[in-house]
Amino acid sequence: MATNKNALIRYKTIDKCLQNRFRKWTLDDLIAACSEALHEYDGKESWVSKRTVQLDIQNMRSDKLGYSAPILCYERKYYTYEDPDYSITKLPVSKMDVEILSESMMVLSQFKDFSLFSELGGLIQKLEDKVYRETKKQHAVIHIETNDKLRGLEHLEGIYQAIIKQLVLEITYQSFKSRQPMVLNFHPYILKEYNNRWFVVGRKEEGGPVLNLALDRMQKLGMNLKLNYRVEDFDADSYYANTIGVTVLSDTDIVTVVFRASRLHAPYILTKPLHHSQEMVERHEDRSMTFSMRVHHNFELEKKLLAFGEGITVLKPARLVKKLKKRMQMSLENYEQAM
Repeated sequence: MATNKNALIRYKTIDKCLQNRFRKWTLDDLIAACSEALHEYDGKESWVSKRTVQLDIQNMRSDKLGYSAPILCYERKYYTYEDPDYSITKLPVSKMDVEILSESMMVLSQFKDFSLFSELGGLIQKLEDKVYRETKKQHAVIHIETNDKLRGLEHLEGIYQAIIKQLVLEITYQSFKSRQPMVLNFHPYILKEYNNRWFVVGRKEEGGPVLNLALDRMQKLGMNLKLNYRVEDFDADSYYANTIGVTVLSDTDIVTVVFRASRLHAPYILTKPLHHSQEMVERHEDRSMTFSMRVHHNFELEKKLLAFGEGITVLKPARLVKKLKKRMQMSLENYEQAM
């Protein structure tokens, strides 16, 4: 049975509702939830019919989609899962799914050496690992770093759709420095991930500088369909060309950082540069190395350098050396007080 994208959104929405056992779900409740989910997805007013949701429940109960969901209707009014731990997202991959994955992997593998598909390398490896685990029933051989407690990931799909469909976001946002949340209209340009944290980059409705908003600081996300999206030719590669992290400063804040890495750390920094502008300036007799790079002096730069501890010594510029020295002294004082 063919399933379109809207149907999958409805299935996922019904599944999420029925997992919530702290509420009694009527058919009207499920209709409203599905309608709201589709509205958030495509930004258009839409109302799912009663017949559609009834068919969705019927399809989920059957094995046509491989769900066989144990959906109960009690008191002839309320819907729930008979098994409180059931979810369509927890189902194992079927034999047919494995075959489709295998075929997809073989097709993608043919293109992985082309520059146009260079970013598919990691995806192909994940597919290969998934197929291997499902066919061999073995533990994963590729371990991806994840953080189940990371907040804000539920906003990724909505922001992504707003960007590609050029819609204005209405965000209830509270930064770590703010005492109260604020509601702002935001024109999103790109999604950016840094250090296992997601940001949306764009401008506020009233204009001003380009901002990055952390998804984990968003309390509510919606679309403001009354406002016209302000189109801008935003080049992320150019915008972040001189930046480590997400904080882009003015050109006057770009500095040439010179640092010396110990013999133990130098090989890692040489093979995994801190920034694309990094160059090796000198190789010393003790096998340590001196590097230079040209970047913004922002908070992320300081954190990156401090993370190496005694492994590197920053030599220039003097302002950065002074700032790092002060932060290390404060850290040492904290440890002395803790003893």
